[in-house]
Amino acid sequence: MSQSLSPDRIRADVAELLGCEPAEIEPDENLRDLGLDSVRLMTLVERWRAGGADTLELPDLAERPELAHWTALLTGENP
Repeated sequence: MSQSLSPDRIRADVAELLGCEPAEIEPDENLRDLGLDSVRLMTLVERWRAGGADTLELPDLAERPELAHWTALLTGENP
């Protein structure tokens, strides 16, 4: 979806909004269980759209709130 969104940036952005260290987030962990709510989710959508993921929509992230899925979706890479 975007060349400028790296796996490290995606992980760092999520960690920032959750108030934790990037290394603390497991790739397949449900981010809702870590406190990611709809307001934070929308913040990520807007940030990543600005970063080049022009077609990203909230449901793309909400349907499967896992770092591994988001990384694959945004970068085309498998973590």
